[in-house]
Amino acid sequence: MTIQKQVSFSLNGREVAAEPQGNTRLAGFLRQVADLKGTKVACGRGECGACTVLVEGSPVLACLTLVARLENRKVETIEGLEAESLPLRQAFADCGAFQCGFCTAGQIVSAVALLRRGLPASDDELRHALSGNICRCTGYQSIIAAVRQAAPHWDSQTRKGVPQ
Repeated sequence: MTIQKQVSFSLNGREVAAEPQGNTRLAGFLRQVADLKGTKVACGRGECGACTVLVEGSPVLACLTLVARLENRKVETIEGLEAESLPLRQAFADCGAFQCGFCTAGQIVSAVALLRRGLPASDDELRHALSGNICRCTGYQSIIAAVRQAAPHWDSQTRKGVPQ
């Protein structure tokens, strides 16, 4: 017999309650229950980063994250970052970083978390910081350029709640 427990957490600024099965993954919950389709599931094994979301401001892989472990936590998806990520999304368009677009949401979510903390000084550090996100179209140079282009737009207003 499986005992279900209600889990309450913040999803893009709104409180939600769920009664997940023990192994319900966040990616499935977001897409099938919350109807948030921006989080993509590509590998389902935590290898590609397409499903990256923020939990308490840190990038996590939604395909590996259990909903049951989100009690009282703050979850942000690409949809919840729409306004904050506008300069980054524009830079992705300007720099041709979209390619096929499948990895884009995860790339942008990871880049938002990075820019909230501050941009690394070198391109090698930036590549390392974003290395959990795979682009099968090899748009890495364009992605690096887009993050660098968007970085000046991250100011104290954009870095909401992040210590300076």
